[in-house]
Amino acid sequence: MRVAIETQPGGAAPNEDWVAGTPTLAVVLDGLSTAGLDTGCRHGVPWYVTHLGSQLVGALADPDTSLTAGLADALERVAALHPECDLDNPGTPSATVAILRERPGFLDHLVLADSPIVLEGADGCTVHTDLRVDGVLPELRAEVEQYETHTAEHREALRRLVTEQRQTRNTLTGYWVAASDAEAAAHAIVGSTPTEDVRAAAVLSDGASRLVTEYGMATWSEVFTTLRTGGPQELIATVRKVEATDPTGRRWPRYKSGDDAAVAFCQW
Repeated sequence: MRVAIETQPGGAAPNEDWVAGTPTLAVVLDGLSTAGLDTGCRHGVPWYVTHLGSQLVGALADPDTSLTAGLADALERVAALHPECDLDNPGTPSATVAILRERPGFLDHLVLADSPIVLEGADGCTVHTDLRVDGVLPELRAEVEQYETHTAEHREALRRLVTEQRQTRNTLTGYWVAASDAEAAAHAIVGSTPTEDVRAAAVLSDGASRLVTEYGMATWSEVFTTLRTGGPQELIATVRKVEATDPTGRRWPRYKSGDDAAVAFCQW
C-alpha cells in the first residue's frame, strides 16, 4: 500500500488534526474543538492527537492486534502519560478516529465519530463513517449555524453547543469519541473489505471531506481524480478555494470559516 499524507490548519490556531501512513496502515485523527472551555488538561488537543496517533501506530504494528484492541491500548497508554490532569473532566481532550489497515486479502477499517474512510471500487465509492453526533442536540447545532462565523453571537452559540455536547459525549445516549476512557474503542464501527474490490482509498478528517459532504462542490469520484493528479495537498487546496468564496459561512453555515484538514490517500 502506497500512502500519501497531508494535513494543514484551517486558520491561525495550531493544527488539531493528525495523520500518518505506513505500507500497511493509514490513520487520521481530528481533535475536537474546546470552544475555549476548560478541559482539565494542561497539554491541549494538539498534544493529545500527536500522542494518540503515535501510540496507535505502535499498537497496530502487530498484525495480530485488532483495530479495536489497538485503539483501546493506545487510549490507555495516552491516559497514563498525564495522570496529573483531570481525565474525568467531560471536556478532556478528545478526537475522532479513522483507521485503514491492509492484511493479506483484506482491508480492515475502524471509524469513531465523523472522519470518513472512502473506498473506491470498480462500481463506485463506499463511505464508512460514524454520524451518531448528528443526532445529538440538533436545536443547538441549528442555533450556531444561523450566525456568521467570527461574530460574537456565533462564538457564544458554539460554546453553548460544546458545553452540552460534552455531557452526551461517550455515553450510551450520546456519541463516542477517543478521549481518556478505553471503553470508547468498543463503540467504534469496524468492518473489512476484500482488497480485490478496492482500487484506492481516502482516509479524511471532516475538514477535507466537507468538499463533498457539506459543500456539495465535488463527488467522491472527482475527489479521487484530484488525489491522483495533485495528491492530498491539491485536495486541501481545493477545499480552501471553495471556503474562500464564503468566508463568513452564509452559504455553508459551519463552526469555523476553515477547519483543520487531514488526508491519507492509499493506492495499490
